Amino acid sequence: MYGERKSLKPLKWYKALATVKGRESSGAFLIEGDRAVRQIIAGHPDSVVEILTMGELAPVYSDYPGRLLTESQFKSICLTKTPQGPLAVIRMPDDVESCDIPIDAGDRILLLEDIQDPGNVGSLIRSAAAFGYSGVVMSDKCADPFSPKCVQSTAGAVLSLWIRRTASYLSIIVNLKSRGYSLIATVLTGEDTLSVIPGSGRIVLALGNEADGLSMPVIELSNYRCKVPIHDEHIESLNVAACGAICMYVTSAKPR
Repeated sequence: MYGERKSLKPLKWYKALATVKGRESSGAFLIEGDRAVRQIIAGHPDSVVEILTMGELAPVYSDYPGRLLTESQFKSICLTKTPQGPLAVIRMPDDVESCDIPIDAGDRILLLEDIQDPGNVGSLIRSAAAFGYSGVVMSDKCADPFSPKCVQSTAGAVLSLWIRRTASYLSIIVNLKSRGYSLIATVLTGEDTLSVIPGSGRIVLALGNEADGLSMPVIELSNYRCKVPIHDEHIESLNVAACGAICMYVTSAKPR
């Protein structure tokens, strides 16, 4: 894990945080942009390890170790083609790859199965945080939630929920159902609309792969099989991030 800095890290160490191997070996990931970094500081100040910048640090960053880089150095490790502000080194949360879930897992949980586009995964995590979801269960074939594009798509919300990414995601769902959660599967051929979901109780909302949707094991475990009504004479389906945002809004708006 990335601990107290005793000497300056080489630039290649920061560059490696864009890779799975680099994040695993360091126990850290990068996030870019003033607004996103401030969001992390507001909710998880102890997760911030170091701030990298091309200029003077803002007062909000004064409690953290800072490193001043030249423009060329900064651009060589930043996550976007056009730098959006400071970079922050953030500690990875614990238990991401675990099958154990928090005792107080929350009333609303998101299940992502084999969603491979990191932008979609990041947008769904951001929507989940916005609509009061507490956690995200992901299959191991989902895009890495701590990859650069995914982290940037969360706009700083990546630590706002507990996350589990594992091949044993179905066992987590079975565990949650044994605790009294209802599983809502989103499918194009769903017989139910979101209006039939009870206004009280705990739910898991399941969203599937961009091309293939949810697998049969998830569908067979579901209590409800819902679809978002659209004008299908114009378009076959919604993007999974758009569908997820609609479903999360509807389920969060129901009284509990």
